[in-house]
Amino acid sequence: MNTLLLIVGLLCFLGLVVVHEFGHFIMARRHGVAVEEFGIGFPPRVWGRKTRGGWVFSINLLPLGGFVKLKGEHDTDTERGSFGAASIGAKANIMLAGVTMNLLAAYVLLAGLALVGMPQLVDHQFVIKSDVVYVQRATDYVATDVVEKGSPAAQAGMHQGDALVALGDAAHLSVLHSADALPALVRRYAGQTVSLEYRVGGADGRLVTKTVTVRTAATVAKAAAAGKQIGYLGVTVYDAQTGVTVARSTWSAPIVAAGLIKQFTVLTFQGLGKALAGLGSIVAGGVTGNTAARQAGQAEASSQVAGPVGIFFIFKYGAALGVRFIVLIVALLSLTLAVMNVLPIPALDGGRLWLLLITRALKKPLSPGREEAINAAGFALLMGLVILVTIADVRRFF
Repeated sequence: MNTLLLIVGLLCFLGLVVVHEFGHFIMARRHGVAVEEFGIGFPPRVWGRKTRGGWVFSINLLPLGGFVKLKGEHDTDTERGSFGAASIGAKANIMLAGVTMNLLAAYVLLAGLALVGMPQLVDHQFVIKSDVVYVQRATDYVATDVVEKGSPAAQAGMHQGDALVALGDAAHLSVLHSADALPALVRRYAGQTVSLEYRVGGADGRLVTKTVTVRTAATVAKAAAAGKQIGYLGVTVYDAQTGVTVARSTWSAPIVAAGLIKQFTVLTFQGLGKALAGLGSIVAGGVTGNTAARQAGQAEASSQVAGPVGIFFIFKYGAALGVRFIVLIVALLSLTLAVMNVLPIPALDGGRLWLLLITRALKKPLSPGREEAINAAGFALLMGLVILVTIADVRRFF
């Protein structure tokens, strides 16, 4: 089932590209601009067929996007039916049609999810509190990280990834609800023999109860004086979660969809800001020879973006959480495509639109050669970034 969902998710991602390009296709024809080719993926071409409408539908080798080739795409073209001969308003409509289609796809998917059950992906995810029913709740638990060799936790058989449940007198166990509660709890039982409860492998694992003797304060202090850090129980913990919370709405589903588009758009821009800051640190670290700054910048930048490999693993992990999560990923990818295509990035829709507006404002139209050079340089830069992000993804996931 997970494999099927993975395949469906990847096909839906490809469908987002088709939806985006279909927006350009429809708007171009509506404004009387002739379409020469509708391509899935980037050249070289693998297969193509000319349709009755006179345009070519093609499948291309590089599965990184798609394109619609219009007649006379240079701004200086004047032939009837060409993109260059269209009004500036028509050009803007054609360029932004893909963004509109991706926004519409994201809105429809999010509204549908809100009706049947929306996975809660981030803290304080937007809902209308008067119209929400939680049909599923994620399970919060305290997970173990590092278990010291020879420590009370190790003697109890604990390993990394177990869920620490409770600690204390057998008749009065104190249940742990957060990692922050552990330090005070172990100090309270310092030097005492107590019951320890944990689940093997996580919150859903087999429950184990052991008797352990917590280290004394003197033992911990003596080790610290000798330059060795040990814990009373000998385990570090962190707050973890298993499963996913799912919220269902009724009449507010359209409002929830709009609210989520706003919320995730803001989060996308924040992520882009962190990625750019990370790239800045990489450049500054490389220029100054500061290896630590360069490595920190590389980690920050790569953590905020994902390429084809990263998207594959996002769908792979999402498939394990069910069809709702896959649909949410597809909706958010559609929203991300819309956001990226309004930014002034050369070779993308936003970059071409901003270039058009700037040249019109300056009243200095670009020559075909210079326009092609700018777009080619932007495309090369974009492909270079895709390669770098893919390398980062391979290091991250393999």
